[in-house]
Amino acid sequence: TVKPDYLFKEKRLSDLPLTEKRCVLITAHRRENIGRPLENICQAVKRLAETYTDMIFVYPLHLNPKIRNTAVPILENVANVCLMPPIDVEDMHNLLTRCFLVMTDSGGLQEEAPACGVPVLVLRTQTERPEAVAAGTVKVAGVRQEDIVREAANLIECGTQYEKMARAVN
Repeated sequence: TVKPDYLFKEKRLSDLPLTEKRCVLITAHRRENIGRPLENICQAVKRLAETYTDMIFVYPLHLNPKIRNTAVPILENVANVCLMPPIDVEDMHNLLTRCFLVMTDSGGLQEEAPACGVPVLVLRTQTERPEAVAAGTVKVAGVRQEDIVREAANLIECGTQYEKMARAVN
């Protein structure tokens, strides 16, 4: 189903084909993910984007140069990955309502996305939101490339697993 059309402040968001393509929102910026873990996350996103060309992957990049210097070289030339500056909370919430999936290391998005019926893959080895895992609204995917790709592919390809997470209540 097509979700309602919202106006975004960020023009790049308004230009995305969000009514034609399923959207995956990515945020990864935690200090413990800087370095090899973030490289793994970005490589996983690249593999997923190259496999699922009918989807769009939106990654608002944190301003930390270590984040940008890792993510940009890996993802900037992937056709269906949209790298952009950080977005404000209103645009973030509007984007969440249009997303198919959220992949994040953010604690806040682990709470906000399920409120919009959007499953969350946690890009960390653990979460401070164990109640969300117990409720089935989030799943810890870790920071290994293979694990992230496997968990995301499972949700993208398996409607039953996706619906189970999307309909879970935290």
